Amino acid sequence: MDSGEGFLEWELERGLLPEKSSRWLRHRYTDYKAGKVEEDVMCGEMVAIHAGMRDPDLASVAEEFFASCIEASIFPEMRQLVERMRAQGCDIWAISSTNDWVVRAGAQRFGIPADRVLAVAVEIENGSITDRLLRIPSGEGKTEAIRVHVRTPVDAAFGNSRWDVEMLEFARQPYVINPNPDLEELAQKRGWPMYFPAKAGARR
Repeated sequence: MDSGEGFLEWELERGLLPEKSSRWLRHRYTDYKAGKVEEDVMCGEMVAIHAGMRDPDLASVAEEFFASCIEASIFPEMRQLVERMRAQGCDIWAISSTNDWVVRAGAQRFGIPADRVLAVAVEIENGSITDRLLRIPSGEGKTEAIRVHVRTPVDAAFGNSRWDVEMLEFARQPYVINPNPDLEELAQKRGWPMYFPAKAGARR
């Protein structure tokens, strides 16, 4: 499950957004799937639509969503890898075009602190969510976020979709995990290592 899309559907099914906003977002997302809305625009709108809600409340909702819908799908191999890297003193960041609330909920499962999460985020004012976007780490936006916030050479990057290509190219060593078909095709051409946890084996 794509966590960003999954969270959107989860919110809509539970009526967590105002009805007017829900109708608009459903129509907008249909246009996005039809290629009528750009990726980074849609990623930003899916976060900005929460303007007026309380940040702690949405963080709680995201935690509930992650625990019930995503956590069981975490690859044990990736959890073990992150633990080994942390034990060796590696500085680990989570970079995603999903909203900051969901990514922070997931990152804590790996011991990654909130200040090492670079996801789609808006300004928070006195605990309230605004529609003022801070960043949209998608495509080139991921490498831009790395340049601004990480500021050190990236030894390794892990990605699964075409929106990770620029970040994978930016790292000294790219690793492709359970890739979408388009990224798998590119990784084969580039000779990037690919790993398919569901098949319990690596292949190049």
